[in-house]
Amino acid sequence: MPPQTRSPESVETTLSPENTTEVRPFHLGLDMSLHTGTACLLDNLGREIVPRWTFRNNRPGAEELTQKVADLLKRHRATILLVGMEATGLYGWHLACFLSDTPLLHPWQARVYVFNPHRTLNFKRALGEPGKTDRVDALVVAQWLRVGHLPAPFAIDTVYGPLQRLTRFRYHLTQTITREKLYTLGLLFLAFSEFGAAAPFKDPFGATSQSVLEELSPDELATKPLEELTNYVARNGRGGFANPDRVAQTLQRAARDSYHLNKVHAGATRLVLSVSLTNIRILTRHLKEVDAAIASELKAIPVAACLLSVPGLGPVYAAGLLAEIQNIHRFPDHAAVAKFAGLTWRSHQSGDFTAEETPLTKTGNTYLRYYLVEGANSVRVREPEFRAYYRVKYDEATKHHHKRAVTLTARKLVRLVDALLRGAQLYVPPGQRHGGRVAPA
Repeated sequence: MPPQTRSPESVETTLSPENTTEVRPFHLGLDMSLHTGTACLLDNLGREIVPRWTFRNNRPGAEELTQKVADLLKRHRATILLVGMEATGLYGWHLACFLSDTPLLHPWQARVYVFNPHRTLNFKRALGEPGKTDRVDALVVAQWLRVGHLPAPFAIDTVYGPLQRLTRFRYHLTQTITREKLYTLGLLFLAFSEFGAAAPFKDPFGATSQSVLEELSPDELATKPLEELTNYVARNGRGGFANPDRVAQTLQRAARDSYHLNKVHAGATRLVLSVSLTNIRILTRHLKEVDAAIASELKAIPVAACLLSVPGLGPVYAAGLLAEIQNIHRFPDHAAVAKFAGLTWRSHQSGDFTAEETPLTKTGNTYLRYYLVEGANSVRVREPEFRAYYRVKYDEATKHHHKRAVTLTARKLVRLVDALLRGAQLYVPPGQRHGGRVAPA
């Protein structure tokens, strides 16, 4: 998590005896859904000053909520207002922006906090609050505000916000493409059972492979003259195959060894397979468009040059990291960045016993963790220092070798990213460093 803030109640205890101004923090817990929100307002002693109420999740509803809260704060002589809500999709984003910016709450120095839903659930369990309702969740959020240990306040970000929207959508696209490809591979086994085992193409979703699967049935491949099939592969591959005749032979052998569908199922299966392949092509084209937009948006952020100087961190990975980390100085050190990303491990120790396996927490920022892991996997291919570290961790593992090694390499990448951004430095390979330090930009 980002740097923790103290509970306002701790401020009250540090006032000097000469200071007669009483600090009265109030806590507004919100639970948001698509159309409505539920509010719970607690005073500095944790009492609900009014029964919990609902409001519409639109601008008139936000204005009504703000006016009601402002009236209550005046009536009860509040001095500070803390507002909290869960990060439930995008349903609370507009309201968080509105409450952070509205002049009506400025007299109470209103600060808005957005909580990780997983941590909110754990806090609810610690309180012993039963059930899952909007009214209970609003109360739990308000109580968390009173306890303290809060994340960094929500802020309307005009520098990194647009970039974050693009990189998060790219994450969504890559997950969608992966799911569609897995689904298509199942269809492919049904339509052409030996295609995957024979592997005539390195990429079953490449242009030539898709042409073959959409235009030629296994029956046609099995009976087509080999010379004609070789010319078809060479023409569609546009000279990219060193041995198109070998590819044609592999295809024909796979077609003959495959199960053959009856005519009733063959037509429907081929149609579904064709549509699924079309979806993959369209999604892949959109992914390229988003990558171009990300690279263009990244040019407006000068500090991006620090990350782009690392071999393997191209515009997409650098943008993904910057969009989530944003200002590195809001974290005290690299350990806080790792915790924010969920790249920490749960220790399990009691007495003389210490567990050998320590699972990854995975309770942090999903997007930052994704771009760190993907970036680390790219960097270790191009940078000898990271490649050697990856190999050591790979050999140490007893299972899940690659997954464990690349995750630990991502943790090492956190230290590098933190150092580069914090010092506004460019990356210099180990052999060119002076005094073991990264050379300044």
